[in-house]
Amino acid sequence: MKLKNAFIALGILLLIVACATNPFTGKKTLALVPNSQIFPSSFAQYNQFLSENKVVKDTKNADMITRVGQRIAVAAERWMTANGQEGYLKDYKWEYNLVEDKTVNAWCMPGGKIVFYTGILPIAENETAIAAIMGHEVAHALANHGQQRMSAGMLQQLGAVAGNVAIQDEEKRNMFNQAYGVGSTVGVMLPFSRSHETEADKIGLYLMAVAGYNPDEAAELWKRMKANSGGQAPPEFLSTHPSNDSRIANLQALAPKAKEEAKKYGITSYRPLNKI
Repeated sequence: MKLKNAFIALGILLLIVACATNPFTGKKTLALVPNSQIFPSSFAQYNQFLSENKVVKDTKNADMITRVGQRIAVAAERWMTANGQEGYLKDYKWEYNLVEDKTVNAWCMPGGKIVFYTGILPIAENETAIAAIMGHEVAHALANHGQQRMSAGMLQQLGAVAGNVAIQDEEKRNMFNQAYGVGSTVGVMLPFSRSHETEADKIGLYLMAVAGYNPDEAAELWKRMKANSGGQAPPEFLSTHPSNDSRIANLQALAPKAKEEAKKYGITSYRPLNKI
């Protein structure tokens, strides 16, 4: 029992002392591992990934990925500074690469290391849609979602260890492990991930608008993503992402707000779509 109480006390202590503030919501977020440790590891993993994959260089599309990324990064800097977060991005090392791969995906590692797969370009169709994707991925990095997921995973593991230490009966311990595994994943980790995706959609929409790209295109992109998936997707409560329909509706509702935000920075018209 003393050991169980010690685990509980340790968990409470971690939650109290290991928190950061989300610069977009003002809410406290999990930060059990500081960015000073996460970023160097992220940069090293990114470099390793590039060395093991075919990076597309000096093409129209590769140049477009870099151009859009730089514009989104500038928009992020302007937005963060205007909202009292000057210097927030000082440790970020932005890098944008197009990688030859049929996978329909793009990602941004903590600290600003971004990859677009060539497989997503036909669905994007135009530069504005690339900005929507870029804004979303950059938003994950700005909001430290990687740090939060890592921290939540550590707490999930701590809870499992505490339960196994506290429950002496083997049969009950096995029952606990099964219930805890499903419950903590479906009831905590998956909703946590979906909330990150929704937050990144909102932040990304604002970023693309401030960068001069029409935020209305984000919903149109996700209509094409839905069509490309052929309707094949798990139920939303079993997914790390919101459903396509939820995402489209949310983006449509947020686009006017993103336009209003962009007006604060003098953006009243948008760049052409520029077909890929």
